Amino acid sequence: MPSSFNHWLDWILPIALYLLGIFVIALVVNRLLRAVSNLVIKQASGQGRQAQLREQQTRTLAGVLYGAGSKVVWVVALLMVLDKFKFNIIPAVTVAGLASLAVGFGAQALVRDVIMGFYIVLEDQYVVGDTIQIGDYIGRVEHLTLRRTVIRDARGALVTIANGEIRTVSNLSRDWSQAFVDVSLAPESPVEKTLQALETAAAALRGDPAWSQALVDGPRILGVQSFDRTSTTVRLQVRTAPTRQDEVARELRRRIQVEFQKQGIPISSVYRIELAGVSHSSPEAAQAGGAS
Repeated sequence: MPSSFNHWLDWILPIALYLLGIFVIALVVNRLLRAVSNLVIKQASGQGRQAQLREQQTRTLAGVLYGAGSKVVWVVALLMVLDKFKFNIIPAVTVAGLASLAVGFGAQALVRDVIMGFYIVLEDQYVVGDTIQIGDYIGRVEHLTLRRTVIRDARGALVTIANGEIRTVSNLSRDWSQAFVDVSLAPESPVEKTLQALETAAAALRGDPAWSQALVDGPRILGVQSFDRTSTTVRLQVRTAPTRQDEVARELRRRIQVEFQKQGIPISSVYRIELAGVSHSSPEAAQAGGAS
């Protein structure tokens, strides 16, 4: 009886130690994966909504990375255990490899979308709440996952774009926005008097406390942009807080019109005052460009 017990103990003890070793190694590797994935998380530097959303997105990304890595570790550990018990794992590995290959070919677009989603989040290209332009689509980001980006355009429609289809993206909500206001005058209009009127209107906007927070720089008169036999074009430039260039340009046009009326510059001599902003954050800006 003791010899039988010793024989059983001699057989089970190495196996138990082997299984325990695999389990401990798997736990340690999982801990390391957790630590590495946590490096992806960008802690919010303030209480702002964008900073909080950025942290939430990176936490989601870290969770995806950890989850995928952890599954691989446990699958490898299971295969090692089966191999210890003399199970032939080659057919299972072969079938799994062929299945993965088939799924990979069938899900190329999905894999491409997810990889691009990783880059978008890691490189902080944009977050929920930003106004962006992707191809012909301009709108506010309503939803962002590793697979897709959903924006709401100027019509109010929700536009879903696969991340893998994004090649170039313009973020209109970072740092500042810019607009150019072109004033076209009849050739016989006095240019110096017009420039003084424009400077008065620009200075009034700069000094208005109600608009000071929206302004980053300007409005400033750049000078005569072009002239020919039919008109003289004077250009003004203004930099604003992100996405506020349209409303600032509208207010500047209104003040220009009021100042022209005060100084007796005929309104009929102004053929157009158009917005030529670099960001074109909405179709409304393009419509404003044709306003008389």
